[in-house]
Amino acid sequence: MDTPTTLVTRGTDPMQEFFQALGQYTFLQTALLAGLFASLGCGVIGTFVVVKRIAFMAGGIAHSVLGGMGAALYFGVDPLLGALAAAVLSALLIGLVRLAWNAQEDTLIGALWAIGMAIGILFIAKTTGYTTDLMSFLFGNILLVPRRELWFMAGLDLVLLVTVMLFYRQLLAVTFDEEFARLRGVPVAFFYLLLLCLVAVTVVLLIQVVGLILVIALLTLPAAIAGHYVHSLGGMMLIATLLGGFFTSAGLALSYGPDLPAGATMILLAGSVYVVSAVLSRVLARRRVRRRALVAREAGG
Repeated sequence: MDTPTTLVTRGTDPMQEFFQALGQYTFLQTALLAGLFASLGCGVIGTFVVVKRIAFMAGGIAHSVLGGMGAALYFGVDPLLGALAAAVLSALLIGLVRLAWNAQEDTLIGALWAIGMAIGILFIAKTTGYTTDLMSFLFGNILLVPRRELWFMAGLDLVLLVTVMLFYRQLLAVTFDEEFARLRGVPVAFFYLLLLCLVAVTVVLLIQVVGLILVIALLTLPAAIAGHYVHSLGGMMLIATLLGGFFTSAGLALSYGPDLPAGATMILLAGSVYVVSAVLSRVLARRRVRRRALVAREAGG
């Protein structure tokens, strides 16, 4: 059976072919917009995840949503609503256990990770009819994002941006130093749980694009790359958002010609840039250290 990308006459230049098709086909335009909407969430909230070092928590939240999606599909509800409910519930449960029993945090995350996947698989097995749409959430298929879901994604982005703008100082304090925030009168438990809920919303945004299996990569890699060069939270958010937009758009374009999975192509591109950036930043850091040492010797001599 022909996929949407095979319905277009192939040209000699893959990029020219992609942009030509982009002007003709709604599904490509929708995919591009979905990637940009997802990039906004991953840039803003991914920065908190990287700085706070809660990627493992985000992974537990991401994989637990399969249970919510499976249950929603079984009962005839939109799988994204099930994913959102499961993600927020997992985030709150993980956060509450971490606040109360810090030593058992990793065990709980691992348990939720496995339980969520298992529940999802059981519901899938008992769901009659066509379940390919649910599998696309698992592995990602940005080309199949319905046009109506763009409104849902835009709404989630709006929730994320408004919440971060309203509580930026409190979230900043909780991210960098919980003890200092507590001494300043910030309700740390509330804003910590709020941050995890924002991560949960972002996970739901990203599973539309790359699937929950690859969601952690797109959530963390753009922010991690930005962190190599800037050290302010706002600067990291801006650069991570731009990088996320680049990775989703370029990955979509690169995957179109050879008819490759778009989500995997995006992650491969982001991972490659991260490796190059990590090596480059290390080299630049060593040069700065040597230059400072040379200046110090000359000043001392």
